[in-house]
Amino acid sequence: MFPPPLHAGPTHPLNWFFGWSLLLAAFLTGIPLGLRFHLDEFMGGYASFRRRVVRLGHIALAALGMVNLLFALSPWPIAGHWTTHAASAGFATGGIAMPTVCFLTGWRAGFRRLFFIPVVCLVAAVAFTLLGSLVGGT
Repeated sequence: MFPPPLHAGPTHPLNWFFGWSLLLAAFLTGIPLGLRFHLDEFMGGYASFRRRVVRLGHIALAALGMVNLLFALSPWPIAGHWTTHAASAGFATGGIAMPTVCFLTGWRAGFRRLFFIPVVCLVAAVAFTLLGSLVGGT
């Protein structure tokens, strides 16, 4: 009746797990934010740096969760190649580090100096994904 699935599971299972975990975390962090967002002075007011960076962390959880899921279901780079392992680690680490740094920066502004960590992880992950697709996993 229906054609069989193209594959039995995600190509990159670690990222599938991280993707769904980050989405769950996005929904859960949205609860306390959503309960107070209507208050004008919540976290210093709508335009405050603190409130904006915490909102960025909340959105980063959802967006990077989806990026991890997209990578998890992608057939390239081929599983087992070194570029695949590097890309997988970069997406997972960046997906955790970006919202963490955002939330920490909302707590103490000095943590903003750590934004280079998730940025390097995510840029490297995309570069390794592209490189892995070019070399064909060989």
